[in-house]
Amino acid sequence: MAAPKNVSESGHSEGLKSGLQSRHLTMISIAGVIGGALFVGSGSVIYSAGPAAILAYTLGGLLVLLIMRMLGEMAVMNPDSGSFSTYADRAIGRWAGFSIGWLYWCFWTLLMGWEAYVAGKILNSWFPFIPIWGYMLLVIVGLVWVNLQDVKNYGEFEFWFALIKVVAIVMFLVVGSLAIMHLWPWGDPSAAGFTNLTAQGFMPGGFSSVITALLGVMFAYMGAEIVTVAAAESKDPAKEIRKASNSIVWRIILFYVGSMFITVCLIPHNNPLLKDPTWGTYSVTLSTLGIPEARHIVNFVVLTSVCSCFNSALYTCSRMMFSLSKRGDAPKIFAKTNRNSSPWAGVIFSSIFSIVAVYLTATESMNVYDVLMLATGTVALYVYLAVAFSQLRMRKKIEAEGKAVDFKMWLFPWLTYAVIITIIGAIITMLIEGTYFKEVTYTTGLALVIVILGILTHKFNWGKDAREKMLEQSKKSMT
Repeated sequence: MAAPKNVSESGHSEGLKSGLQSRHLTMISIAGVIGGALFVGSGSVIYSAGPAAILAYTLGGLLVLLIMRMLGEMAVMNPDSGSFSTYADRAIGRWAGFSIGWLYWCFWTLLMGWEAYVAGKILNSWFPFIPIWGYMLLVIVGLVWVNLQDVKNYGEFEFWFALIKVVAIVMFLVVGSLAIMHLWPWGDPSAAGFTNLTAQGFMPGGFSSVITALLGVMFAYMGAEIVTVAAAESKDPAKEIRKASNSIVWRIILFYVGSMFITVCLIPHNNPLLKDPTWGTYSVTLSTLGIPEARHIVNFVVLTSVCSCFNSALYTCSRMMFSLSKRGDAPKIFAKTNRNSSPWAGVIFSSIFSIVAVYLTATESMNVYDVLMLATGTVALYVYLAVAFSQLRMRKKIEAEGKAVDFKMWLFPWLTYAVIITIIGAIITMLIEGTYFKEVTYTTGLALVIVILGILTHKFNWGKDAREKMLEQSKKSMT
């Protein structure tokens, strides 16, 4: 089997260090699925789709499960810090790897600014003597420092961040389950049993509302794929990727579908606090159940969640730029590492929009950032579409060459085709329905600009020297 383009004989990206342990990878895979959107953003999905939000999260979870299986198939054969960007490069063409890599980078680097803003707001609400932008700067500097250190520092932070989130979710599931079974003695008496599940209709907005809710759902699930990036810096990438791909199904069912089921059973879906970003799903539910200071408890969990998301986003952005640079699709400086084997230039440059967010917050212009965030709305769908096309072409190529595939996508190629059709259909539905018209349009505009740059890069062969060097190193590793 051919070795990946920028991977050494041991399967690790050149210049990076194998410092992540199995327990780190386990928690990184969990942290990737659990973002702040579960605790806060899921409320707006429930408000718009009603109890049928359970279906939206189930359908979205099934889609992510299949995508992770496809990505796992490619990653087990070729562990790489560029993950799906590298696979798109090999399977579809250089322009595709360029486009999907930079589009993914844009998503996370923009989201980092928003995560820093949420963290700043929470800290300012507790300790108002420092302005929001001051806390944002502290969070950014602190997590940039973490990512400039040995990769095991990143893994250790993610381990504890993820552990806090898991404990919080398990406690929520336990308390919610007791309330459903009429065993919870406090709070609103109406918050018990299954009454709210069908009291106002299970699907008040029709099935189209479930499809359009998929955008918010996919935004929440984005991050599950980070483990395939991080695994390249572990001792046994193939084993870790297999484990993460196989276990994602129970994480989705337990954390998301379980949480949504409990919420729609205990509180009416049209509770106005659900769409209030200062409250969120968990806060509303726990307050209804009579938990004292529920908002502050959940805000602490959200704080750890957004810091975890920022930490992972910065890590992923820097590794994606490292891979792009190795392939000649980004400036050479982003492939340079410091004495801790961290791609320092990529870490620093990837925090650029976070600094922009600090400035906009300090000048009370953060509403401008909302416009920028619109351009990230459907990135998850485009990334997953690229993964599906890459797996389709790569698998056919491998089978034509008579090579064995150890970790396979189920029912190939029919499930792969089904995923492609589903994603395209969802995007078209969102455009026609109109609720997420701006998000689809802005993201498509950004994607088209990046695709054009990718085609120009391919046509004029920019970064030719770096690419030839990478191919030469790949041939050496094969022998």
